[in-house]
Amino acid sequence: MVATSNLSSKSTACISELLHQGFHHANISDFDYWDYIVPEPNLNEVVFEERTCQSLVKMLENCLSKSKQTKLHCSKVLIPEQLTKKIAQDVLRLSSTEPCGLRGCIIHVNLEIGNVCKKLDKIIYDPSIVPTFELTLVFKQDCCSWPSFRDFFFTRACFASGSKRTLILSPGFRLIKKKLYSLIGTVIEEC
Repeated sequence: MVATSNLSSKSTACISELLHQGFHHANISDFDYWDYIVPEPNLNEVVFEERTCQSLVKMLENCLSKSKQTKLHCSKVLIPEQLTKKIAQDVLRLSSTEPCGLRGCIIHVNLEIGNVCKKLDKIIYDPSIVPTFELTLVFKQDCCSWPSFRDFFFTRACFASGSKRTLILSPGFRLIKKKLYSLIGTVIEEC
């Protein structure tokens, strides 16, 4: 449906006059309904959210890169395309209802290999803000790919050092939200 206006001016006075007369008496064609009901997207907010998302993607990738040598003992970590962006978008969605948003978040990054969950790092988006909630991110190893099986069967037999391994992450992940200061107690959300 397309609503058009036959009024010469779309001022708030015209709209309020129509509303005072009773909306049911007003003809939808008397004014452009969608101009007043659907807010225009704020381009600055969209750009800011995209920049925040990209910043969070970089933080996640840096966390994995740093953990590669220190905790994972491998030479490469292969990440499925768009995985870190999807995670960043979910983190932004979960932080949108918090008082300080993403700035009040601590992200605990883990990797699940088999039945073992290995702690990789902790990301604090804004260290100057007291955290109001925690997110626990659990990456999963892709066990269905050839390099994962190769590393399982030939662990250190073919390679002189364990740092030659390639870790392939699964496109699946777990993100658990824990509110730190809640009047109703600890609130946990999982997506």
